[in-house]
Amino acid sequence: MEFNDYEQNAKATALYPKKAGVLYTSLGLANESGEVLGKIKKIIRDFDGSFKDGVKEKRSDLEDELGDVLWYVTMLSVEIGSSLEQVAQRNNSKLLDRMERGKIKGSGDKR
Repeated sequence: MEFNDYEQNAKATALYPKKAGVLYTSLGLANESGEVLGKIKKIIRDFDGSFKDGVKEKRSDLEDELGDVLWYVTMLSVEIGSSLEQVAQRNNSKLLDRMERGKIKGSGDKR
């Protein structure tokens, strides 16, 4: 699936108050990101075997939550007047530039 196709499908399911679109989608993104972390936490808690085995067993649950994160990232992008495609391209360019300059490691937004 292409980013633009996903975005069109996401827009079709976007039922929230548009007056608060940026806030609503930001809060949803934080909430769904927390749900991903909750699944990871439970893998740590519940699997006496390896963490890798737990992730493998819970992969579909993680995919479901990551899909929700993707939906909110997409809709937040739309709400700020961008697109998922633009966000992905910008991020890819930023990371490739850092890699070329030997700055992929470290911290700080403007490295």
